[in-house]
Amino acid sequence: MAHQTVGHGGVGVLSGCPAAAAEPDPSCPIEITLAVLKGRWTPLVFGEFLSGERTYSELSRALPALSDKVLSERLAQLTSAGVLERRRTPGWPVRVTYELTERGRALVPVLAAMRHWGAEAIPS
Repeated sequence: MAHQTVGHGGVGVLSGCPAAAAEPDPSCPIEITLAVLKGRWTPLVFGEFLSGERTYSELSRALPALSDKVLSERLAQLTSAGVLERRRTPGWPVRVTYELTERGRALVPVLAAMRHWGAEAIPS
């Protein structure tokens, strides 16, 4: 059985991604999306922003099993991808908040579709 992407001819959902690449193409829109969402805990960190802005402390309390190192890495990853905006409020003490950007809000239906697909794949 051939892999689904072989011979797709660049049409439909796989448009812009090479059909039979030897390795992932960083210019493929699907690879770009997966790179933003890579890493354990990333969807859970992302999910914490669905109800609004959060501070590091709030995230740490909401995800107690997540180490500070991994939380910092995920916030940096999502910020550098343009999915989160980091805001520093002047004053003492300094307050840093994170919030979804427009680009981040556009990812919500993507994650919802992934959740739906995963739920369908769970054996009964």
